[in-house]
Amino acid sequence: MAARVGIIGMGWVGSSVASSLLQSGVASELLLADTKPGLAEGEALDLGHGASFYPNATVRAASVEEMVDLDAVVVAAGRGGKPGQSRLDLLRDNVGLTREIAQALRGLEGLLVMVTNPVDVLTQVAAEASGLPPSRVLGTGTMLDTARLRQVLGRELSLEPRSIHAQVIGEHGDSAVVLWSGASIGGVSLRDWAGWTSEREDEIGTEVRTAAQSIIVRKGATNHAIGLVTARLLRWALRGERRVLTVSRVQTGACGVDGVALSLPAIVGRDGVQAVLQPRMDAAELEGLRRSAEVLREAHARAVG
Repeated sequence: MAARVGIIGMGWVGSSVASSLLQSGVASELLLADTKPGLAEGEALDLGHGASFYPNATVRAASVEEMVDLDAVVVAAGRGGKPGQSRLDLLRDNVGLTREIAQALRGLEGLLVMVTNPVDVLTQVAAEASGLPPSRVLGTGTMLDTARLRQVLGRELSLEPRSIHAQVIGEHGDSAVVLWSGASIGGVSLRDWAGWTSEREDEIGTEVRTAAQSIIVRKGATNHAIGLVTARLLRWALRGERRVLTVSRVQTGACGVDGVALSLPAIVGRDGVQAVLQPRMDAAELEGLRRSAEVLREAHARAVG
């Protein structure tokens, strides 16, 4: 089922989300907005010229206010990270803009999907400012971290990443938690896999958590992978596939986390998060999740205080 989707913020990330969305065929109409004069119009023209190469869709520039009746709106507006900065360093610059956008989207009929970093705190800010049910305000969260983890494990084990079942939860940032105890391949625990040793886990976990910095230092931003992640999130959600995804949302008690936005595996459908799952964790992973929640709780308090 094709849908009407909006994207706010047409920088590196927003343009990659737009391209990936059109190629996925999920959007029958794509509305673009940006505060920079002419940018959304230029992107709409550029993307429109490629109409022969993606499923039928119209693309046009629009105001944020025109997006309240869409099936989903993606927020990619804000300042991107610089080399050496954590995602939480961006909070000061991006929280005000997020609040302004979310207030303009009060009454949104569809999903509100946050991509701008720090995505977890801004997901909570957007949920509060928009007045939407928390189940319909999603952040891409650790979907990208989970994809990075599977890609690295696939490289290390010479396996197709989609054959590896492993997840990252918590913050999309420095306190992210890799669920090593539950990682498996074809029903075989990763820790029982021939040749695997737990000593490799810390090194791989660090590689996954610092992946964005490795890219930013070389090209200035990350955009392609998060564009693909966002397009897939919307494709699966708007088609009602009820996929289990590690999206960020304001949690309401799952795994002992309440009143803070972070990622846990969740069943996602057309109406947003339908259920949050509580994955098996060892004591160290559970403690890591609680620590991640506190990091984000403190960051949110600083942002709104």
